[in-house]
Amino acid sequence: MILKTEKIVKKFTDYNQHLNVASYVRIFDKAADIMLDMFNMGELSAKKEKKTTFVAEMHTAYFQEVKLGDFVETHLTHISHDKKRIHYRLSMFHKEKKHLIAKHEVISLFVNLKNRKVIEFDSDRLEAMRKYINSNVSKFDSSELVFSGKLK
Repeated sequence: MILKTEKIVKKFTDYNQHLNVASYVRIFDKAADIMLDMFNMGELSAKKEKKTTFVAEMHTAYFQEVKLGDFVETHLTHISHDKKRIHYRLSMFHKEKKHLIAKHEVISLFVNLKNRKVIEFDSDRLEAMRKYINSNVSKFDSSELVFSGKLK
């Protein structure tokens, strides 16, 4: 599933004339926000219900250079969860050339912002994740997951 398409602009590049590390993470983070909103645990949930996610671990691997003016697509390529954590991998592709640019794998904790404590997902959020996973599992790539086996 394509979460976001973005053009690489000058402020996201570095002195090597390619996408800088912080901008990779920013692009992945913005795409993750779209995914989290699908499961009602993103910005709106944080503001209204005081429940959202905090990143606990992340791993980013880079495969191809991205330059000024390139368009990239960020895809959700894997997702799983347990009672309190969501594990996902986003993959960035060059929009025109279609080659893999980078992978970004994350484990996030579900948190009650009122007391800043990790909590279990409620049944509505669990059901939204289960439905999405069940209807898309054949499209997921679970190979080479850095955090496989971390969920209970």
